[in-house]
Amino acid sequence: MVFGNMGDTSATGVCFSRDAANGENLFNGEYLVNAQGEDVVAGIRTPQQITKIGSQRWAERAGISEADRVAKYPSMEEAMPEIYANGIQDKLEHHYHDMQDMEFTVQEGKLWFLQTRNGKRTGAAMVKIAIDLLHEGMIDEKTAIMRCEPNKLDELLHPVFDKKALTTAKVIAQGLPASPGAACGQIVFHADDAKAWHEDGHKVVLVRIETSPEDLAGMAAAEGILTARGGMTSHAAVVARGMGKCCVSGVGSLNVNYKDKTVEIDGITYKEGDYISLNGTTGQVYAGEVPTKAAELSGDFKELMDLCDKYTKLQVRTNADTPRDAQLAREFGAKGIGLTRTEHMFFEDKKIIAMREMILADSVAGREKALAKLLPYQKADFKGILEAMDGLPVNIRLLDPPLHEFVPHDLAGQETMAKEMGVSVEDIKRRVDSLAENNPMLGHRGCRLGITFPEITAMQTKAILGAACELKKEGKKPMPEIMVPLIGTLYELKQQKEVIQAAAKEVFAAEGIEVEFEIGTMIEIPRAALTADRIAEEAQYFSFGTNDLTQMTFGYSRDDIASFLPVYLDKKILKVDPFQVLDQKGVGRLIKFAVKEGREVRPDLRCGICGEHGGEPSSVKFCAKIGMNYASCSPFRVPIARLAAAQAAVEE
Repeated sequence: MVFGNMGDTSATGVCFSRDAANGENLFNGEYLVNAQGEDVVAGIRTPQQITKIGSQRWAERAGISEADRVAKYPSMEEAMPEIYANGIQDKLEHHYHDMQDMEFTVQEGKLWFLQTRNGKRTGAAMVKIAIDLLHEGMIDEKTAIMRCEPNKLDELLHPVFDKKALTTAKVIAQGLPASPGAACGQIVFHADDAKAWHEDGHKVVLVRIETSPEDLAGMAAAEGILTARGGMTSHAAVVARGMGKCCVSGVGSLNVNYKDKTVEIDGITYKEGDYISLNGTTGQVYAGEVPTKAAELSGDFKELMDLCDKYTKLQVRTNADTPRDAQLAREFGAKGIGLTRTEHMFFEDKKIIAMREMILADSVAGREKALAKLLPYQKADFKGILEAMDGLPVNIRLLDPPLHEFVPHDLAGQETMAKEMGVSVEDIKRRVDSLAENNPMLGHRGCRLGITFPEITAMQTKAILGAACELKKEGKKPMPEIMVPLIGTLYELKQQKEVIQAAAKEVFAAEGIEVEFEIGTMIEIPRAALTADRIAEEAQYFSFGTNDLTQMTFGYSRDDIASFLPVYLDKKILKVDPFQVLDQKGVGRLIKFAVKEGREVRPDLRCGICGEHGGEPSSVKFCAKIGMNYASCSPFRVPIARLAAAQAAVEE
């Protein structure tokens, strides 16, 4: 034992060889004279800073004059200069080749180091320290890559809470950390209100029981999204991650009343306009305003990403539905788009009316008339995305969700459509009711829509390739890929492929120019994975939709899993949420089998993953290990996936 409480020549403290908050190469720490180690962390006494510069910075923040600082709170550098000058912190850092967190005691003028370990650090400090140690020659490039934890990069990409304000914030609810970052705003309950309040200069948080594609405009206007239902791959979670919006989902304690515009949380009622704050990284909800600040990307971040590109084998694409998202992902280093969801393009005013007209039409002629209105809108959307990714592949999924998600279920919306189509409200209501299904996620959706209504597939193909032809004439290099969703049999793909090829022939004849494109499919039904050798006869690429593949393999609803997942995790039935971390033993085995079987038939078969697992580090490493060509994820997870892919290559 050594004792720091043996008088004024004794002390105890904790120090770091570099700043754990920002990575600055500055020795720092705290100490107490005539004290034992517990006194430093107990908060009973105010510790003093080890370095003079640290002491001056502390005094400035505390509003203490320089004279009072020197008299009452001298640094160890000033009070015990011989002890301070020992320099052992540098020896330890050079020995371990990493930033050190050290504990020490001074007993009657003699320094004793009690413990040293690699110090914990923020995401920003993690990147800076790795790059600085590389420049200082202490570590090599591969070690610098491995020193960085992929998920901690999130801290550099999203807004964060002010740490000081967070210490006094009151937690009122706990949900799932569906999309990282911090958000603070006034509560609104409807998408239209979120949009209107935002346009009036308010910052808002959209609170919903659950979200649907109709809420997209409101979600885009909100600072963050809070839902009572839904898991990590619910609509709210997936869309929020794509937008880079903070989201907390599956908060079972929320009791939302849309009519009164109130939400009750553990017996306390919050009204529209009240402030709340969301932590999408932890899933916590706070009462009132907790200040946030924007994340900052440094030159060290770019250097780390350049190192990743040097070593990686697996490419990283993005999931993007708008030119803005595509451009953002490209700036983060995405090598193309692995998934564009075309259904998200239909919810603007004019588009949704034409879309509803198409769905509610009772004849092919009626559908084709409505589709003719939609085609120029779709073409413009696709042109913007293809242009943003000029020279890089863009994988566009044909219409996937059930049609009932698009039709009006309220009387006002049904009256609007009746007037637009020149029929009675009763006719519209009857058609809407006919679209209802007992299990819509396993019903009339995906390729089944295109097979039942081939004119939808034809219109979307013409829009995609028409946009590509225009860009090619403008000197651009569009690289479209057309993906058929939710197939379970070879013949579903063959039928849709014939429609696509026929539509392509029409477009190229009309435009007087041809564009190279590929036709592939989404493997998201277990049967498709098990018959991959047959499907590869027709598909030029496979894109694994792991959200639905996980849902169908486990038999868990991804929107309802939050009701029993905490119990499963607590009882160790599951180690992790399978919608967050890819299940490598079950779902992963299906994927590995499908890749192997498909490439035996088509050796050049390109394979990628486009579910939300595409941005989760262990899942990305699994993709690299089994020889996939790319992983695709939301724009703000692209850097995380790039780092994980580089680490997978280094670990080989």
